[in-house]
Parts: sequence; C-alpha cells; structure tokens
Amino acid sequence: MELELMAIGAFIGILIGLTGVGGASLLTPLLVAAGVQPLAAVATDLVYNSATKLFGSIQHLRQRTVNLALARQFALGSLPGAAASILLLKWYPPLHTYQDLIIRHALGYMLVIVALLNLIQFMIKEGRTSALKELPLQRKLPLTITIGFVLGFLVGFTSIGSGSLFALAMMWFYRLSSAELVGTDVAHAFLLVTAAGLLHIGFGHVQYGLVFQLLIGSIPGVLLGSKWSSRMPAKPLRLAITVLILISGIKLIIS
Repeated sequence: MELELMAIGAFIGILIGLTGVGGASLLTPLLVAAGVQPLAAVATDLVYNSATKLFGSIQHLRQRTVNLALARQFALGSLPGAAASILLLKWYPPLHTYQDLIIRHALGYMLVIVALLNLIQFMIKEGRTSALKELPLQRKLPLTITIGFVLGFLVGFTSIGSGSLFALAMMWFYRLSSAELVGTDVAHAFLLVTAAGLLHIGFGHVQYGLVFQLLIGSIPGVLLGSKWSSRMPAKPLRLAITVLILISGIKLIIS
C-alpha cells in the first residue's frame, strides 16, 4: 500500500462529496504528478470512475432522474468517439510513438478548457432559455450525436470531461431539470467511462493495484465530504477547484 495514492484518493473523494466535481479533472494530473505514466493514469482513472459512477447511476435510475433518451443519444456518439481516440493512439504509429507526450499536453489543454468553461458558467445566469433548447429532442439528434462523438473522443484521450463537459452541453442545449441534468450526466458518464475503460483493459493499460488503493482512500473521502457538504459553501469551493484545475492544466502544458 502506498499512502500517497490513498491520500490522493481521499482528497478527490472529499472534493466530490463536497461539491460533486473534481474527479478526473484533478485525479489524472495528480497521478501524472505522482509519477504514473500518462497513458496508465488515463486508463486507470477511467476504470476508477466507472466503479464510482456505477453506484450513482443506480441511485439516479431508482429516483427516475435520468433522461434515458438523451443519455442513449449521447452514447451513440460518445462511445465510438472514445473508441476512435484510444484505437488511434494504439494503432497509428506517429501517435503511438509519442503517446505519453501527446497525452500530457492533451491533458493540459483539456484542463484549461474545462476550467475556462466552468468560469464562464459561473457568470451565466441560471434559467436562461433559447430556441435551440425548446426544440424536441429527436430534432436535435444529429447535434447530440456530434457533441457525443467530439467529447467522447476527448475523454478517450484524456479521461477528462465525461461529466463536466457533457453537463455544460446539457445546460446550454437541452431543457432539463436540475435533478435530471445530474442524473443523466452521471448515467451517461458511466456508460462512456466503462466502455473506454474496457478498451484500455483489453490493451493492458490499467494498473489494478492503483485503482484499488485509490478506492480505499476515496470511498471514506466521499462519505466524509458528503457529511460536510451541508456546512460548507459549495459555490466558493467549486470556484477554488476550477482555479486549481486551470493551474494544473497550465503546468502540464509548459512542463
């Protein structure tokens, strides 16, 4: 057992319990900083996220807070997108030769993008509507599949965005209640990270001992963070995490 890895798991778990964010956007760069190979960090994070999102998905399905039609339409694009990026890294020689460097820089840019989009979201008033939001879901099928493919491709490369980027897309383009947004986001993210994780497992990229040690720390961390969440101001914490994600991204880009 490595205390450093369990401490990382506990830290991430507490943040998730407190704010609902901070998963892959902090875990993957922390693993890279701890000396884990970038490809192994991405693969391990996807499998770790699959395990953590399974229970959340079950709970939201029980509560009927999942828009199954939207989750299915996103998955039609996101699963092939994730598979395309993982297979490209594995089988396209120029990318395979420099995969660790490519993943490190892709991680950095994705973290910066996620942080900036979250900062923009802080400045946008909730409840804003648009003509696109009001369109029936079936008429937005090409848009939904395209969003799914592009974001799924990025998730396959970096493990980042399965929750945060899809949640932002749902806020901007679809009319969902707050509970539906969270439930649909979690359920779709489970499908996406599980599919991507299985591909990485097939290629032997996952470090199972690492997943186990992270879960040992994160399970009590989530419980503790959830217990504290009612006493802590969520918005300032989310803002602080966003700034931390931005700094992490910049450091990966320039390193």
